[in-house]
Parts: sequence; structure tokens; C-alpha cells
Amino acid sequence: MRIAVIGGGPGGLYFAYLWKRRHPDAEIDLFEQNPEGATWGFGVVFSEQALEFLRADDPETVDAITPRMESWKNITLNLRGESVEIDGVGFSSIGRLELLTILQQRVRAAGITPRYDTIIQSLDELKGYDLIVAADGLNSLVRRSFEKEFGASVSHSTNKFAWYGTSKRFATLSQTFVKTDLGSFNAHHYRYAPAMSTFLVECDAATWQAYGFEHKTVEQSQAICEEIFADTLDGHSLVSNKSVWRNFPWIWNENWSHGNMVLIGDALHSAHFSIGSGTRLAIEDAIALTKALEVEADIPAGLARYQSERKPIVKKLVTAARTSADWYEHFPEHMKLDLMDFAYSYITRSGRIDDARLRAMSPAFMARYEAAKNSGSRS
Repeated sequence: MRIAVIGGGPGGLYFAYLWKRRHPDAEIDLFEQNPEGATWGFGVVFSEQALEFLRADDPETVDAITPRMESWKNITLNLRGESVEIDGVGFSSIGRLELLTILQQRVRAAGITPRYDTIIQSLDELKGYDLIVAADGLNSLVRRSFEKEFGASVSHSTNKFAWYGTSKRFATLSQTFVKTDLGSFNAHHYRYAPAMSTFLVECDAATWQAYGFEHKTVEQSQAICEEIFADTLDGHSLVSNKSVWRNFPWIWNENWSHGNMVLIGDALHSAHFSIGSGTRLAIEDAIALTKALEVEADIPAGLARYQSERKPIVKKLVTAARTSADWYEHFPEHMKLDLMDFAYSYITRSGRIDDARLRAMSPAFMARYEAAKNSGSRS
């Protein structure tokens, strides 16, 4: 089988590696528009099980990635100079470039030479392939070329965010909420290497406009964010890597394939960064697509199975991500709550965690919350 994979992110790399490893005779061409070693952003975060979902099928990749990850067991919320830890909510993280490098090495070891600095201008260039796997991200050429056929929908959250890094090391995944004279900001920050952290700054549209960020350079925006979060950064500066202000894009496709073309990862669906599942979803898509194609006798049947089995799982998670994102769209209002009410609102925002689960998952936090509730003083 001749397969073209468009996009050298985690999903595209992992599908290419997995298929070639299991089908050595397959001819796979992987096209990536950026140079090798280039990426935007800083760290990526995984929920507590990290990459353990891979272990049954691919322990070697798990063993290559896990030692490079930073892990922690709690979330820390900072509001009005006070802090509260929510225990039992574990995460792991790794530098995006580090993850890509590991996957690139595995792709090459499987016998594939990725074609970097290669932009596919038209799908006519890919005639002759039996299967085209579109792992080409949020601005997918494949999806844009056949929006009607894929049943594609694209919308954007109203909040603005800019993705920075910093050399400040944070003990846990943390959220710092700051109110200024012109509006409110939130920073999502967590370490992804021994001496580096992600520092994603978010604000609502009104705050963004009040600060005039539309007319600020990247350097000016960075300086303002450093000033707003000076206490949190503790003398460390922010690091920029294409750190422009963005609105989070919501991508969804009712139909996951068209002809011999199939979508995976961000080309297919997006999940808000507040639940930390985008990279995992892309890798899981690659696994699901591989298994579906192997079960069926031909490609159309395999693509149909991929959609029917995977779509309900992804839809459930994306729905939770939208609910979580909606909480952030109104975070200045939530900031008016007392600390413990605020923390409870935060941890239950996606609708997937009720009191019983929270008591089992985060006993220390729930004990503090319920004590504050009973005393009538949530601080």
C-alpha cells in the first residue's frame, strides 16, 4: 500500500511509525511544511496516565518518552494572593520539540525518511497514493479543500491567549488569576523540563481591547504580560516562540473521510487546552485508524470502521472540553467568588466530576472545602 501522510506533528509521525512497523512492505511518504527541529509552543501536558494507554501495543515508545517527562500530583490555584491545592489530579508534561524528536527518531528507525520543508500546494500532487492521511493540523489543506464533503465546522472562542515559556520552575500545574485596573488575566503554567515551563496567558476580549493588544508588537505584549505576572514569574522573563494572541479554534467534522482521504488530530477535531488532551487525541486517532484498517478487507471499510468506533469517544471528550472552555470564557465572573468556592467551581467545570468522585479523588481539598462551607467562611 502507498500512503501519504501530510503533517509531521505527533499524530502524523505516530501513524507513519506504527503502520510501517506493523507493515514493513508499505510505502509511506510523510510531508511536513516546516524544517526538521522547528515547532511552535513549548510543553504539552497529559493527564495522569500520560502515555500508559500506549503500553499494551507499544511499550518501547512509552519507555522512550516517559523518562523525559515531568510529573506531579496536584493542581495549584492562585487568586488574590491566596493559594489552594487540589490533590489527586495528576499530570505529566514534555517539551513539544522533545516529543517530536523522539517520534521522528522512531519514524526513521522504522525505515521512513520524512520530507521536511515540503509544502503540499494542491492535493493533485498526491495522485497515485492508496491512502492520504491528513494530519495537517488546524489549517488542514485536506479539510479546507473538501469542507462540504467532510461536514466541517470551524468556530472560535472569544477569549484571547498567547503561549509563552519561562525558565521559572513550577512545582505543579498551576493557574494564576490576576485582576488589574483594565481587566482580568489567567495564566496556565507548568514545568515541562527541569528548567523550563509553559506559561500560557489568557484574557477575555474586553481586557484584550482595553490593553490595546491589537496594536502591540509581540515584544510589547510580552512585556505587559511579564509586568502583570511579575509576582508569579519571580524575576524570570517570558520566552516567545511565535507567541502572538490567538482565539482558540473549534474544529469538528461530521464525516471523517472522503474518498481515500482521512483526517486525524487537529485537522479532524480540537479540544481546548484547559483539559490537556490534544496531543493524546492525535496519537489515539493514529492507533484507532491503524487498527480499523487492519481489521477490514479494504480501505473504504477500514475508514468507515475508524469513524464508527472512534467518533463517539472523541465526541464525549470534545463536549467536556467545550464545557471547560465555557468556564474560562467567564473566568472574570468566577474570580469574584471566595477562594474555596472558586476552586470548587474550577475543578467541577467540565461536568465530569461530582462531589462523590471529588471526595475519592481529592480528599484533602474536599475536607478543606467542606470545612469552609460548614463554617460559613470559604477562605
